[in-house]
Amino acid sequence: MSSADDPGATGTEPWVVVGLGNPGPAYAGHRHNVGYLVADELVRRIGAPFKAHKASRTEVAEGRLGVPGTPGPRLVVVRPRAYMNELGGPTKAVLSFFGVRPDRLVAVHDELDIAFDTLRVKFGGGDNGHNGLRSIRGSLGTGDFYRVRVGVGRPPGRQDPADFLLSNYTSAERKELPFQVDKAADAVETLLTLGLAETQQRFNS
Repeated sequence: MSSADDPGATGTEPWVVVGLGNPGPAYAGHRHNVGYLVADELVRRIGAPFKAHKASRTEVAEGRLGVPGTPGPRLVVVRPRAYMNELGGPTKAVLSFFGVRPDRLVAVHDELDIAFDTLRVKFGGGDNGHNGLRSIRGSLGTGDFYRVRVGVGRPPGRQDPADFLLSNYTSAERKELPFQVDKAADAVETLLTLGLAETQQRFNS
């Protein structure tokens, strides 16, 4: 049984949520960096700032989800400072530092095969051509971790998918993007508190 089938909201072992993206201002508005945006929203919710974590080439923020008086699960939000195809090493280092198993890892990432205004949550699987997932799977030696797949949709016409991912959202999409990021953060919070089945029922439709 995977961890989110029995969330254990107040357990001692934290959850690690990694927002996938590329560091630096040149990439900030790209579709490939939506995982960073969701990580930023989760950090806002737990009320703890990112701090440099030199042991893993990441920025981390630690806290708990939940309303005051009813603390939820311990959470480590991670924003890697490595490029997408090198995320595996930093992710593995964070898990090792906090003593967390891969099945308590949640990777939040962009997904070409899902429409812009939707998302999907799953456990396990391949990388579907996503360099960040491929790097994490390779470093951990397993794909058995959670994924919150934030849809960006397919590029129009014959545009190369890589170029599409490494480009900014359209003006129309930017108006809707905060709602999508908020929804993805809600999905993470639901996964960690209510489990995978409930999360999929609420967000995978």
